Amino acid sequence: MPSSCKEIRAALAQCLQESECVMVQRNSAADCLRPPLVDGLPTRCQQLKRGFGDCRRGMVDMRKRFRGNEPVSFRKLQDTEGSGDGYQLYAGKSAFSGGRHETDGNEKGPTDWREVENEKYRQEAAATAAAAAAAGAKKS
Repeated sequence: MPSSCKEIRAALAQCLQESECVMVQRNSAADCLRPPLVDGLPTRCQQLKRGFGDCRRGMVDMRKRFRGNEPVSFRKLQDTEGSGDGYQLYAGKSAFSGGRHETDGNEKGPTDWREVENEKYRQEAAATAAAAAAAGAKKS
């Protein structure tokens, strides 16, 4: 049972080593897990930290003493991250699934209803003008 958290621990360590807190600001990984700096960690590292804490807590949970702690497979997390389905560390619906699409900040926003109505009016006016021009051409 003590080895049931080793994969998520390794994933958390890797995430911390790649984070800005360690790489750029040159803080130790232990310092990055403490309150002043933990808020600056990426969301993925914060989720892994929470999952690791839940895993460690589950090791001493008397409700799980017969079945043991449920191990989280890091390979499964990587597969779901690659497919874009999102993941959640323990049972339940995925935390990030169901999103419409990935954004990069350059998407065109939804058009305003006033613009839609103005465009319809312009098209109707153009059609009316074309019909009037066609009728004027027939008379001459």
